[in-house]
Amino acid sequence: MTTSDRDDPLLILDIGAGETLACHKQDGRGPTILWLGGLRSDMGGTKASALAKWAKDNDRALVRFDYRGHGRSSGDFENTTISHWRDDALAVLDQYCPGPVVLVGSSMGGWIALLVALARKNKVQGMVLIAPAPDFTENLMWAKFDEDIRRQIIERGVYYEPSPYDDGPMPITRALIEDGRDNLILTGPIDFTGPVRILQGVGDTSVPWHYALELMGRLTGPDTVLSLSKAGDHSLSSPDDLARLFAAIEAVSSP
Repeated sequence: MTTSDRDDPLLILDIGAGETLACHKQDGRGPTILWLGGLRSDMGGTKASALAKWAKDNDRALVRFDYRGHGRSSGDFENTTISHWRDDALAVLDQYCPGPVVLVGSSMGGWIALLVALARKNKVQGMVLIAPAPDFTENLMWAKFDEDIRRQIIERGVYYEPSPYDDGPMPITRALIEDGRDNLILTGPIDFTGPVRILQGVGDTSVPWHYALELMGRLTGPDTVLSLSKAGDHSLSSPDDLARLFAAIEAVSSP
């Protein structure tokens, strides 16, 4: 638990149908930063916690939350999809983020940030995308699966991908793949004109760095900057990486 977690009580947002989202809200000057985490991560992760401390030290308003099926929110991960997580982010933004918002999305959170920005153009001032993975269900999962894995997903409805971490295998469901296809965003121009900063590591083995180049080419806004770190991996959580993150947030927060 971070200092910010102790200072800011856990908020439970009721989103209907018996589902709830766990959130932390820190008061401060705007625009409000909305943290959008990655797949199977939670708001207590390394980058989210470092951001909470930075926001507290710099009097910045920040909202963090766990998607359904993640962390302390309700729901079963295996029964949730990109659309659920997008809707979660929209619900939190609408409830806890008055005024302009800066979206900070990590990995899958970059995809969610893009979907939210298109849905709330009048609210989202800018975005910082960390190793963003839009369309990952199609381009980084389905496209790389062999026929046996694809058959398991289609016929059984789920494939349990081995994980190098201690959280057990990751269920990849047919619903996740099919819903991902309904939310693909790299299929044409991404009509967002606000400032965007993309932080990417060349050493990222989960999301290849050239993926960020494709995203940059799709964004229509002129103030879009890609920062490549040769030593950076997918986590981008070293002290230098975090310093670049905080500087990027400041860059897109100016009026």
